Amino acid sequence: MKPFKIFIAFAVFVMLLAAVPLLLNYTGHSNLLLAKFWVLFVFITGFTFIVIASVLFVQRINPALYAQAFLATTIVKMLGCMAFALLFVLKLHINQGVFLLNFSYLYFLNTGFEVYVLLRNLRNQN
Repeated sequence: MKPFKIFIAFAVFVMLLAAVPLLLNYTGHSNLLLAKFWVLFVFITGFTFIVIASVLFVQRINPALYAQAFLATTIVKMLGCMAFALLFVLKLHINQGVFLLNFSYLYFLNTGFEVYVLLRNLRNQN
């Protein structure tokens, strides 16, 4: 997959990811969202963008290091998101169930998109 197509796919993914919380807000189910949901959204989605951009950059420089760069950036993202989640829970008094629902929604779908990009790029190399 070409980098331009990946970034277009990422933009579409972000819009679809943001559609569910927006629908929850407009349908009166905002109790299912954290008060600082959009901070969490921007952080995790921004981290995903950085992971994808850096992996594509490494692929351009040395395609043999693509898988290693993907694994390394995914581990950094995982540790960063877990540290952010810990600070988020410790500093803000929030409903833990709602936080778990929101965090899982964002983290796992973003990670799924990263894996999708990885599989698409590996398929195109063969």
